[in-house]
Amino acid sequence: MTLPLVLAFLFFGGSLIGWSLELIWRRFFSGNNPERKWINPGFLVGPYLPLYGFSLCVLCMMSFIDVSFIENPVLQKSILFVIMALVITLIEYIAGLIFIHGMKIKLWDYSSCWGNIQGIICPMYSFFWWILSGLYYFLIHPHILDSLYWLAEHLSFSFFIGFFYGVFAIDLCYSLKILAKIRVFAKEKDVIVRIEVFKESIRKKNAELKEKRHFVLAFKSEQISFIEQLRMHLEKLKNENKNQEI
Repeated sequence: MTLPLVLAFLFFGGSLIGWSLELIWRRFFSGNNPERKWINPGFLVGPYLPLYGFSLCVLCMMSFIDVSFIENPVLQKSILFVIMALVITLIEYIAGLIFIHGMKIKLWDYSSCWGNIQGIICPMYSFFWWILSGLYYFLIHPHILDSLYWLAEHLSFSFFIGFFYGVFAIDLCYSLKILAKIRVFAKEKDVIVRIEVFKESIRKKNAELKEKRHFVLAFKSEQISFIEQLRMHLEKLKNENKNQEI
């Protein structure tokens, strides 16, 4: 019953839950999906978003922050959740900067949201993190130890989590190879590639070519090479490219 086991369990659960939330958000609420199609969120193939998994681990560790100096219990919890939301927003910002400056890739874009900073973070999504922090604190955190005791008594589930990390590692290697190709192209053209816009461009092109739509392999095309897809995407958007983002 060690901290690494707790964090491994939380990363697993958080990544899956986060992917599910993003999937539903993009399908029913996102303004960037007017056709209301199912869109595989993130840059990985499988049903997991590492940012959510990592954030859930951070929430776990921050749940032990002592705010007992605040007498009002409601205010006490509210401030704790604000601190959690700010820390996760900071993580989101750092992750966004790493991908933008290191990989020339923008995984998400909040440019249309009020008060956004570089399109990476904005008040609205920080508010969502505040709500999720509260949900975690009241609905998940009290049951962590119980879940781990159950896990320790069911080796089959331990095997399932081990299998998850094995598949996740393979998926990560595969997806990073794709991102590396995008990075080389983006550096050569001096642009930032917005992943979600690029995936939508591929989906529409595949529809024109009457190819099967790939929910899992979003970057796949039977008739056009990956680099050619990038070139076509850049050509299509070059007149709209005011901020060197495609």
